[in-house]
This record gives sequence, C-alpha cells and structure tokens, in this order.
Amino acid sequence: MSEEEKRLDIDAIPGERWFPKETAFEDDMNLYWGDWGVASEVDKLRAVLLRRPGKEIESFDAAQYRFSDEPVDVELMRAQHDRVAEIYREHGVKVYYVEEQREDRPNAIFCRDLMFMTPEGAIITRPGMAARRGEERYIAKALADIGVPIVRTINGDGMFEGANAMWVDRETVVLSTGSRCNRSGYEQVETELRRMGVTEILHMQQPYSNIHIDGLMNAASHDIVMVHASQVPYDVLDVLKKKGYKILEAPSTTEVRETFGCNFVALEPGLILMPEGNPRCQAMLEDNGIKVITVDISEIMKGRGALHCITAFLKRG
Repeated sequence: MSEEEKRLDIDAIPGERWFPKETAFEDDMNLYWGDWGVASEVDKLRAVLLRRPGKEIESFDAAQYRFSDEPVDVELMRAQHDRVAEIYREHGVKVYYVEEQREDRPNAIFCRDLMFMTPEGAIITRPGMAARRGEERYIAKALADIGVPIVRTINGDGMFEGANAMWVDRETVVLSTGSRCNRSGYEQVETELRRMGVTEILHMQQPYSNIHIDGLMNAASHDIVMVHASQVPYDVLDVLKKKGYKILEAPSTTEVRETFGCNFVALEPGLILMPEGNPRCQAMLEDNGIKVITVDISEIMKGRGALHCITAFLKRG
C-alpha cells in the first residue's frame, strides 16, 4: 500500500473512536479492488474476460447444446479466438481468462452471458438453458481470482443473462425479458442498478425469435446505434433518439441473423471490431463515420454467437 493509500485509510479513523469512511463503493474501487467498472458499451475498452475454447468443445452433442450441426474444427476455433484476443491487446486491452470450466459446457466460450459488469462490480447471471447452468460458477471464480467484486448472483427463481442488458449511459440501461430473462431476474438486476444511481430502465421485450439484445441492437459510438429495426420496440429507440443517437437500420436481415452484423464490440467510440462477412452493415457504419476492423470468427459462430457474445467487459473508460 502506498503512503497516500495509507493516509486515506488513516483519515477514515479520526479522533478517539472508530468512525465510518463515508464514501461510495465506486469511489473506493481502485483503492481496494482494482481498476474495474463499466457503465457504457462504447467507452475505451480497457479489460475483458474471455474463455479460450478448452476440452468442453472437443466432444459434445451439438443438438443438445444448441451448436451448429456442422462439425467443429477445434484448433481453428482456438486460433480464431486467439486472434480476437490479439486484436484486443493491440488496442491496449488487458485480456483475462476463465481458466477452469466444466468439460460438458461447450457454450462456456460465450462469457457475455455469464456476467454483467457495472460501475461497482459484476452481477453473476443464472442462465436460462439447463445446458448452460453451472458455467457461471467458474466465471465467479475467475473474477474473484483477479479481484473483481461480485455485487450480486441472480438467485431464487430468477433467470438473467448478461446480454439481456445494455448500457446507454451512466443513468440509463436497456434491460430485456424473454426466454433468457424472466421477471424475477429482471427485478433483481433492476434493484442493483437503481441502487447504483441508474434512474432510467428501458424495458425491452425480446421477440420470440431472439434471446439477447446484442443480436438486435448495438452501439458503435455515443451517438450511433445499429439495430434490426423490425425486432426492437419503438419505445426503446424513441428514448435513444431523444438522447441524441442516430438509428442505423441494419440493411440486411441475412447479415443480422446469420453472420451477426450487429454483434460487434466497440474498442472505443467510433471504432469497432466486427465479424467478417457483413459487407452491407460494415458499409453503412463506415458511411456514418465509424471505423471498422473485421476478424474471421466463422468457426466460433457455429455456436450461434459472435464477438460481443464471447467478450465480458471488465473495464471501460
């Protein structure tokens, strides 16, 4: 502990008796936990948590775990995942890994679903699919090992996955219900966010055909958001427009549904990492001032997820 940190601790115990240190948890984060916290989908990306494909993808029943029926090239999937991590590092992002995981959980590569990062730490989720339950235990362990505080674990009859929430700004979050987030899970997350100072929760009802927000809507900067317009409620987009966002309607349903044109990761405002194979979405973003880097994750996408799905944000800003 530095002399300044020692002084801050001592200052919290003045006089002859013990007195509380009346600071907010967020204010204490760097001092006691580390440089963690997220309240944006686009602020400069500083740290992420990934699961490099392990034994869990070497032998499994694709139908049971909702993977593609096509054979999985294990080494290619790992190589593509390594390339994504390399790009993150090239842009100054610290990459952490979930080192342990159940060997019967091939979907564990999709870390976004297993946690949702806030300014005060991580909310550990409770996946909707039985085939994914238990993965979250190892996310919690990885977070504890590196010093990320866990502010809540979804419990009771709650279901919630991290991709059912999206930061708009420090006071605004989109939170969706559907097959992967029920009312109990929604209310548990809402309680934590409101306690942290979020004043506006935009409820988004997931359509029957979709499970997560990031398959339908994603921000590329503080004033550009790409959406699958026919699947995102008017009320949600109306709020975003009033907050100054320009709504880009993804020009290809095929790209949104099959090659994950909306499932990109902002490295900083106006610079995104996007899956290869989405030329129309890419062109629209670039025509609106967004810089786009593409990467081949074709083997990863056989698991019906893409870049945003495999990336759990730990620090932005």
